[in-house]
This record gives sequence, C-alpha cells and structure tokens, in this order.
Amino acid sequence: MSFSQQQIKNWQQKYPLLTKITDFQPVFWLNPKLQPLSEAGTLRASYEEMQEAENLWHRFAPFLAASFPETAAAGGIIESPLKEIGNTKKSLENTYGVKVPGKLFLKCDNELAVAGSIKARGGFYEVLHYAEQLAIDNGMITKQDNYSKFASDEFRDFFSQYSIGVGSTGNLGLSIGIISAKLGFSVSVYMSADAKAWKKELLRAKGAIVHEFEGDFGEAILEGRQQTKENPKAYFVDDENSKHLFLGYSTAAFRVKKQLDELNIQVDADNPLVVYLPCGVGGSPGGITFGLKQIYGDAVHCFYVEPTHSPSVLVGLMTGEKEKVCVQDFGIDNLTEGDGLAVGRPSSFASSISEKLISGIYTLEDEDLFRLLAILADGDGIFVEPSAASSLLGPVELSKTQYFSERGLDAEKATHISWSTGGALVPEEQMQEMYQRGRNALE
Repeated sequence: MSFSQQQIKNWQQKYPLLTKITDFQPVFWLNPKLQPLSEAGTLRASYEEMQEAENLWHRFAPFLAASFPETAAAGGIIESPLKEIGNTKKSLENTYGVKVPGKLFLKCDNELAVAGSIKARGGFYEVLHYAEQLAIDNGMITKQDNYSKFASDEFRDFFSQYSIGVGSTGNLGLSIGIISAKLGFSVSVYMSADAKAWKKELLRAKGAIVHEFEGDFGEAILEGRQQTKENPKAYFVDDENSKHLFLGYSTAAFRVKKQLDELNIQVDADNPLVVYLPCGVGGSPGGITFGLKQIYGDAVHCFYVEPTHSPSVLVGLMTGEKEKVCVQDFGIDNLTEGDGLAVGRPSSFASSISEKLISGIYTLEDEDLFRLLAILADGDGIFVEPSAASSLLGPVELSKTQYFSERGLDAEKATHISWSTGGALVPEEQMQEMYQRGRNALE
C-alpha cells in the first residue's frame, strides 16, 4: 500500500515529530498508546506459550550440547552474560555531557554461543520447533525422549528431504542457516543488498545456499517467501509475521530475571528496570519486551532504537498504520551501516503487541553507532557490531528527559540494560576497521 502526499502531509501536521524524522534528525518519541499490562487486553501471545517455548529449549538441550561443543558447559542452554559496564557508563556521560543515574548493564547477546547474535534465540527456536513437529508427526520421537537423537544420521537423513527458507539482512540468516544445516535441512537464505559479505561467506561455509538481491530486506523476504512456498516440503521463516520467532525471543526474560536475582537487583514499582533494544523489523525487541512485561509488569520500561535512515517501527507506530507503511513512503532511503536494523517495513505480528507495551523509541545517526562501539571497546573491552552498540545511547537520551520524575520514580534507583545484539562472529579485520572509524568519530 502506498500513501498520497496529502496523507503524509496530514500525518506531519498531526505528528510534528514526523517532520524531523523525514529530515533524518535523531528524535526521542514517547508512546502515547502505552498501556498498563492489566489493561493491555488479549495479546497475540501468552505467558503459557512463553513457558512452553522455554520447555522446548530444555528438551533440545541434549541435542545442542552434542552438536555444538561450545554449549556443553552450559548443558546445551544457549544464553549470554549480563555485565555491569561502569567504565562505559562514565565514558558515555563524558562524551555526551549527561549524567546517567542508576546502574548500567550490557546484555551480551553478542556472545551468544554458536550464532553470536540475538537471532540465535528466535531463529534457532523456530527451526527447532519445526523439526520437533516433523519428528513427532512422523513417529520418530516423543516429548519424553532424549533429544540427543536429533544429532543422529537417521534424523539428518530424514530432515534432508525438507527445505527451509528465510529472508535476512544478516544475523537471522546466519542463525537459521547454522541450525538448519546442522539438523540436516536444505536451507536457503535470501539476503538483502545491505548484508555484509562476510556473513554471506560464513553462511556458505556452514552449508547454506545464499541468494543475493540488489534490493532491501523487503525484496529479499518477498522473494524468499515466494520461492519457498512453491516447494510442498519447504518451510519459510517469516520475520515479518512469525509467532515462533517472537516466542523464542520472549524466553530471554526468564534468564534475565535469574541473572538479576543472582545480582540481588530488585525490580518493582519503586525500582524500575529500563531496557534498550535495537530494532529492525521488531520481532526480537518485541518478543523480549513481551517476555519482560510478563515477568515484571509495569516495573519494566522498554525502549527501541532505530537508525535515522530506517525508522520503520517508529513510523508505523506513530501513524498507527504499523506494517501498512514503509519508510520509503516518507522519502526515507533505508540505507544504514547498522545492517541488522536496515528494515523498511515493521513486523505485522510484533507491532500490534509493541504498540501497547513499549515506552518509546529513539533514533540515532550512523556515526553514533561507531562512536558507541568504540566507547564500549575502550571502556569495558567488549567489541560488538554497530547495530548492537545502538542500545548504549538509550540511557543518555532518557536522562535528557523528565521521564522518571513525571512518573514519580527515583532515577537513582533505576537499573538500565542495554541489549547488545551481535558481534562475536565478526572477522577481526572488519571489527578493527569499525573500531577505528569509531575512534576517529570521537576525536
């Protein structure tokens, strides 16, 4: 659906911030449709489904431990550490001239085993869910069995009859490609033009078929969806409308609660938890927000971050049109160095939930992605992708507002978590180039 210039002018008059957005200026937007969880009504996912998803992870733990030795020490559970980044916090305050009250932590999904990004949560989960269903339907396994069987030649031979397809800007394709190939599926990844060359090469090395497109994520996912549906034994992982991806991400909330409990960090009405989530199509931040809201209710405040050149979820939620609008409708080019965030149209599934649950969205320029990357590397020795570094600006931007005082909250009691979404698999040479760009931007 495309919109007339008059409609766009009407929106700009109704939402003055939209003019800044179409001028590529960074903005901080508070969601006027945020609702208390008790008033959010029926959502398209439930706590019970989230718990079922966590149970599936535990069923597959023996398979993951057997297939990926790097997960064996954790018993086949793929999870990342939560680290306090005090030095980075000081550097952020000095660089941006803003005092950030409270403590700042980094949720290090850049260290997630096997896939090195947040997409291991959703991508792995959806493929495992599909594999389990196939195996159960064909009488190969029951939920009471030991799932290390999935690593056997018998299962690999069985899954080789089936194909999996996915459209991706990079990290989702990597996670789907890695887990699908390990199980024995034939897997095709439809990559947009902004996907990094090293990600395509790594996918091919893992056994995936990579299809490259000159267009953006929208074109890649459209073509992938079409080609996959032509094969009766093929399954398409639809990033724009997948409940399974969403539920896979949501289970992170159970693990975050355990980590905060171990750190004796209290989260309640007087001790807010504020989480900053890089946002592409909206599935991973949406799933995590949903999960955290199920655990902490209104005591958790979630903010998304998007590049000024790819503010798809922001435009979709601000106008209320959600997945019906894309950034190109507004003359925004969807060109950003944050490849995981280079998405022109938001997820239809996640947007309807995010609309009720997120506190707001901020945008930032590409050069800040690299500045933040360098600040984190220098401050706490953690190297991440540009997309992942975007979450670090959240506490700075929030501290410029009256968000806490207007809600009767003590900012000093806040716990901030910036979610780092990827980076472990980036080749050293590329990481050093990105770090140097960040250093140059800081000077």
